[in-house]
Order: sequence, then C-alpha cells, then structure tokens
Amino acid sequence: MQGPAAHPGITKFSLRNRYMSSFDKRQEGFEKKFALDEEQKFKAEARRNKLLGLWAAEKLGKTGDDAAAYAKEVVAADFEEAGDADVLRKVLTDLAGKGVSEADVRKKMDELVAVAVTQIKAGQ
Repeated sequence: MQGPAAHPGITKFSLRNRYMSSFDKRQEGFEKKFALDEEQKFKAEARRNKLLGLWAAEKLGKTGDDAAAYAKEVVAADFEEAGDADVLRKVLTDLAGKGVSEADVRKKMDELVAVAVTQIKAGQ
C-alpha cells in the first residue's frame, strides 16, 4: 500500500501542506538570495563609480574635498538612465582634452568593478 493510507494519521492535505511548505521555503530562499545579489550588485556599481570618480578627479587635478565631491557627482550620474552609459558620458565629457579615451575609461571601469566587489565582500 502506498500514499497517505500507508501512514496512519497522514492525510493528503497534511502531505500537500508539507510539500508546499518546503516549496514555499525554497522559493523564499531564492527570493532572498536574488534580493541580496541585487543589493550587492548595486553596492558594487556605486562603489565602482565612486572609485572611477576619484580616478577622474585625479586626472582633473582635484584633491581632498573637491575630489570627494566630484566622485559623488559621478555616482549621482548613474541614476540618469539604466546602464553605464550615463557614467561613461559624464567622465568622458569632464576629461575631454586630458588625453583620456573612451577605451581608457571603459578599461578603468572594468578594473574598478573588480576592486569594488572585493571591497564589498571584505566589508569595506
């Protein structure tokens, strides 16, 4: 004999609840992981943009509070549109005439995302 009848006291309803509970917990776990991953991605991109802003500020001859303020402008530029185009455009425009190409900025963005991820994972 198989199914609930083989196990006294277990009904189809209790088995269904047990499986649904397990499914719901798994789904909740996936949702939490997705939310955490998205949060980590957001933090890493913001950190990368800040680091890019500090790099560009140095190229512009900015130091101290001026460099920090410029880095905040670069971070804020990322909220203009989806993707990296807004950040790239801002930095390229600001660095015009400084001998920095689009390829240079893109390469620096790629380098800095790895640094940002490492820093976020290290809790910095």
